[in-house]
Amino acid sequence: SVDGLGSLEADPPEFNVKRNLHTMKPTVFCLALALAIAPMAFAGQHETVAKGDYVEVRSCDVYTGPCFANGEMGLTGTEAVMTWNIKEGAWNGVDLAGLNVIAVVHTSETMGYAIDDIYNGRALLIVDEKADADQRAALEAMVVAKTDGLIKEVVKTMTSEIHAKVGACENSGCAYVNAPGLVEVNTRCLGEEDHVCNNERVFYQPLTEVKDATPAFSEIATMDDKSLGMTWEVSGGRNAFLATFGD
Repeated sequence: SVDGLGSLEADPPEFNVKRNLHTMKPTVFCLALALAIAPMAFAGQHETVAKGDYVEVRSCDVYTGPCFANGEMGLTGTEAVMTWNIKEGAWNGVDLAGLNVIAVVHTSETMGYAIDDIYNGRALLIVDEKADADQRAALEAMVVAKTDGLIKEVVKTMTSEIHAKVGACENSGCAYVNAPGLVEVNTRCLGEEDHVCNNERVFYQPLTEVKDATPAFSEIATMDDKSLGMTWEVSGGRNAFLATFGD
């Protein structure tokens, strides 16, 4: 972790039950019905929540000082590789435990800096080859929902073997993601040698809602598919986040 970082955790969703009561007998009946239904409602809510680890790498530094950020703004930061490593849970009632999904995103503006947050993002989705048809559809729906308007068009969805190992070091900055022949990401923890102007901070936030986000250094990040009209490789940048997602 990096000193001085605040919590990036969002407030948890609220669960509200609305009632319209007119007389005592309907009140008692509604209360009994609500008590009977509540466990099922909460169970259904739990089933829609996928949980796990998250890795994000961008084509610009996310942990940086204003001088470096201003030099990159509008020129870089239009590419990102986002990986969800699902440990447990489901999406739309479909069990996704043990699966991975990767979104490679290309936008028209530096992500996190566009006016009105309009990015016209185009994405290549790489879905775990272990997923069946229902799971593939659920993984794609989850990514589109979690990116919250960042992705305007899914250009292509592919299946691939995906290996993901996240936070396997003392300071939780080490990650390895590999979809053979398509995507490779390798990160390490930030160290003192990565502080250049001594006023670095998290300049850009993660592109999706996560918990306990830790900026990291990417030793390599590559994407080798021309579905988005480009391939890219980034090495040696303070341009990654490691985090968890889900309740």
